[in-house]
Amino acid sequence: KHGLRLAGLLVALSCALALASCAPASQDSSEEKLVSEGVDTKIEVTGYSNYNGPSSSLFLAEGDTIAVIAPSSLPSEEQVDATVDGLKKWGYAPVEGKHVRDKERTLQDCLDDLEWALGDPDVKAIFCVRGGYGSSEVMDAMPLDRIASAKKMIIGYSDITVYHSAWTSAGLPSIHALMSAAFMDPPEDCVDIQQHLMKGEVPAYRCEGSEYDVPGTAKGVLIGGNLSTFTSVLGAAYDCTKKGVPYILFVEDVEEDLQHVHRYLTILKHVGVLDNAAGIIFGEWTDMPETCDDYSGDSRGGAFTSVADMFSRQFSPDLDVPVAFGFPAGHGDVNYPLLMGEEATLTVSEDSYTLAWN
Repeated sequence: KHGLRLAGLLVALSCALALASCAPASQDSSEEKLVSEGVDTKIEVTGYSNYNGPSSSLFLAEGDTIAVIAPSSLPSEEQVDATVDGLKKWGYAPVEGKHVRDKERTLQDCLDDLEWALGDPDVKAIFCVRGGYGSSEVMDAMPLDRIASAKKMIIGYSDITVYHSAWTSAGLPSIHALMSAAFMDPPEDCVDIQQHLMKGEVPAYRCEGSEYDVPGTAKGVLIGGNLSTFTSVLGAAYDCTKKGVPYILFVEDVEEDLQHVHRYLTILKHVGVLDNAAGIIFGEWTDMPETCDDYSGDSRGGAFTSVADMFSRQFSPDLDVPVAFGFPAGHGDVNYPLLMGEEATLTVSEDSYTLAWN
């Protein structure tokens, strides 16, 4: 009996030790420090020009009807309310998609809302409430010629990067800009510029430069958006890099460490996207883990201090194009709007760079 009791105690003790080894870390352990890059660049609008290209009819006027949909992840009620109320205050007539307030939905529901927005003759433009994930699945099921024939602007960023690529592939401009956040305590200057751009008044930007910038001038259609999302369009029917025209690549991201950013950029390198770019603009890199166990750069000449440092050492030497860092657009507190799918000029000098549309 004593032997059985001892065996039972040993089993109980081993179970307790096993459970302890699987227990979560102490609440006293320090949390991973997050850092951001490119979020405090000094920027100014040097002027506006009226869009006079072939897509002038896509831009908006007061009273126009705008479809409010969420073609990626589902938004909250607060986000939908803010978007609808905000667009009304801007002078537009927002109309909600059937599934924008659903608590759960199918891929077909997403397609139905996008198809409605594209097909309704009263709808002039599409305003996305939020990004998230799922745009690739939707676009994989949406014929590109459906977008081309609809001739309507789409507005958003983050996962909406997929739609920017599709719109560019279809020969249409789109606007990389704030979504519901435009109406939820946003930076006043970003909102003001976004309203101008939606009406076809295109800004010209001058930004503070950095030590990593590569001087030069580039002309091409502005493409890109969220880096990790952009990699998902490569090789798709709506891959805008296959359009066969010169392009300027813009990229930004959020909550990705240097290893992930390096991996995505390496994909762009392998498929020729970096080599074929006329110029490259790096935006904001927000809430990045400060440390990276697997890829610090120590084995490549010293630890990387930033995305700009990593790109300059690992990629720039193989390129001969102008590169600008720190354009304040992305997932940070500011998000200056960009006109995608239209030809722009990037001019990088020693202490600043400009971005303007032709």
